[in-house]
Amino acid sequence: MKSSRKPRPTPVTPADGVSRREALKSVAGLGAIVALSGCSHLGEGKTAKSHGNPIQRENEKHGTRDWMLQNTRIDPATKYRCPWIEGYCSRTSVRAGETISFHVSTNPASSFKLEIYRMGYYGGTGGRHVKSLGPFAGQIQPDPIIGSNRVRDCKWSACASLTIPHDWVSGVYIGKLTAEREQLQSYVIFIVRDDRRADFIFQCSDTTWQAYNRWPDQFSLYDDGKDQWYWGGGVDVSFNRPYGKYCQIFDAPLSTGSGEWFLWEFPLAYWMESQDCDVTYISNLDTHSDPKGLLRAKGFLSVGHDEYYSIEMFNNLKAIIAAGRSVAFLSGNTCCGRINPRPDTRGVSNRIFGRQGVYGPPGGTRDFVAMKTLPHDRPYANELVGAHSTGVVTGGADWICTQPDHWVFAGTGMKQGEGIPGLVGWEWHGDPANLPGLQILATGPTQDAPGKLNGGIYTATIYPGPKGNFVFNASTCWWADGISEPPGYVRPSVYTSPKGPDARAQQITRNILERMRRG
Repeated sequence: MKSSRKPRPTPVTPADGVSRREALKSVAGLGAIVALSGCSHLGEGKTAKSHGNPIQRENEKHGTRDWMLQNTRIDPATKYRCPWIEGYCSRTSVRAGETISFHVSTNPASSFKLEIYRMGYYGGTGGRHVKSLGPFAGQIQPDPIIGSNRVRDCKWSACASLTIPHDWVSGVYIGKLTAEREQLQSYVIFIVRDDRRADFIFQCSDTTWQAYNRWPDQFSLYDDGKDQWYWGGGVDVSFNRPYGKYCQIFDAPLSTGSGEWFLWEFPLAYWMESQDCDVTYISNLDTHSDPKGLLRAKGFLSVGHDEYYSIEMFNNLKAIIAAGRSVAFLSGNTCCGRINPRPDTRGVSNRIFGRQGVYGPPGGTRDFVAMKTLPHDRPYANELVGAHSTGVVTGGADWICTQPDHWVFAGTGMKQGEGIPGLVGWEWHGDPANLPGLQILATGPTQDAPGKLNGGIYTATIYPGPKGNFVFNASTCWWADGISEPPGYVRPSVYTSPKGPDARAQQITRNILERMRRG
């Protein structure tokens, strides 16, 4: 979601990758993590190589920082695309044994290669190389026509198809594209999912990634041809196109092609894998289409900026809560816009979507004029999350403790009124629901700038499920900033600024995960 306020950009990470000083800073950011008990103790009494969970065994393998882009360029005429080398994948998620295809354009035509990496901890490197493809003879692939509801639906030929090996562990995989003509680079991104039982499901917020994707220039869910930040219906977006450079808050061309993964979600995945947490990864569209698959884990995690939900997603999460699974919304602006995933013109399911409505009461998000044209029918997001987007929607704040004796704060040493600086932003949740047993764990006023209140009140909440389970709402897009600082990470800064890894935020997260794991 975007208000009319103009956020200031954050400097991009240097193009030559991570310096030794930055690398040491990244490892230091994990120091407080390693010192605390948590997911890593799940394997006590077992030898990791023979008995550890798949994530533990995977992260014992050799890692590399070669996954990082070092040379990319944005076309100033479009502001977002890298036409020299850009591509997309045929699927958002894929199982081992299934096939995914890669669709790439180079302009001017250039041979290119594709290097695939799994993202994780890997001793602090952040990734592991798993496959080299190419070189391929590149070609200029045509820009798609402007279709119904302004959709840009590419029909590019595939450079390669890959059947996912059975030894590829569930995770987020990026493909680093390199054009040999000028050595320019960008990413493609996909999720390898599985069907195994695990402690935690990590949901990537990729419907939101796509909603904000302006490729090739002004064609996101927010562009109606008149308003650059439109919030109404009648606009569709397609997964059949590259991800352009992210369009707000960050100036991060070194993440071009990766959606919002590096910006909001990677720090949590990096930390969880450093702790050997038994985690498996899915797409928003898996939450939409595979309700039974959500029951295979003890806890479900919504991460980062998780704005766009189908009614099936909403109902499927309500169902797993009723079945005794715990959910943690380590996210902000969550479940705000209602979408309708549907097939593309080739009949491939869930490749196109548009807005259908708002998961909140009329007038609840008063900054967005066009939102009034959409239905505001129940269910409301706070009936799932505990609180939801409301009021001024955007802003920043310290995350201020209100229930220091609650188990969520165990081991943090936090006192009532004590805050974690800058952790709330840039979108948050308020208006807590009248749910039985709901408690407000943290709350405070939001600001347009330090000391400049904007009338918002964020609320982090928790409420009990029917079988000893719980639903936690962190009420911030920036929760993962307080958890770790992986290689290449670009810190957000708008309204207020988070301060990076914080032992208290780490311990709160560990308490939540441990309570989920125990059931």
